Amino acid sequence: MTQTKPKNKATPRAKSANQEFKILLALGAGAALIMIAATLLFNRSEQGNTTISTNDQALLVREDSPTRGPADAPVTLVEFLDPECEACRAAYPIVEQILEDYEGRIRYVVRYFPNHNNSVLAVLATEAAGEQGMYWEMQTLLFANQPEWGEQTTPQTDLFIRYAGELGLDVARFTASLQNPVYLEKAQRDQRDAQALQLRGTPTFFVNGQLVYGMNEGSLRGLVDEALGS
Repeated sequence: MTQTKPKNKATPRAKSANQEFKILLALGAGAALIMIAATLLFNRSEQGNTTISTNDQALLVREDSPTRGPADAPVTLVEFLDPECEACRAAYPIVEQILEDYEGRIRYVVRYFPNHNNSVLAVLATEAAGEQGMYWEMQTLLFANQPEWGEQTTPQTDLFIRYAGELGLDVARFTASLQNPVYLEKAQRDQRDAQALQLRGTPTFFVNGQLVYGMNEGSLRGLVDEALGS
């Protein structure tokens, strides 16, 4: 399993983005609360204790999927996300807190399920930044600035290139990497996997193969604790 490791030193922009999310969570921004409340209601009616079949396990994690945490961690948390999805943005700080609280005992895996105008381009941007060791920083930046580029009808390439510059990336290399067909195929493959798993939307989580629709923090933590024998 290839593991993408976050850099030890975050850039000022990345730190600022993390602070934005902490403030967002603390203040309980209206839009985020509405989305979280809606997903909680959805989970009550739809979730159940669904464990993915053995035949479908290979669809959860691919060898080139971005990961954080020990490869041999007792818990694997897979998230199918869309960088342009508002609910994924709202879930982001909660996921980060879970990863911090269970550090060393949980492996986090990102899968893509792009369904908006600039979703695939945003996936390409994170992958291109990952070439230069800044995958997670770009993900943070895209979520933090989603209101600036999300729901646009035209490609936001120039804006993403600007973000690369703010992160201190080699902009020429980043711009060329956006055209890498390997990354496009990766986004398309992940989308096919999500469809094969009959996922309904984003974010969708799996805790050791057990399905959780939407951001339901209580369910996620409960399944993690159960897997750890807590």
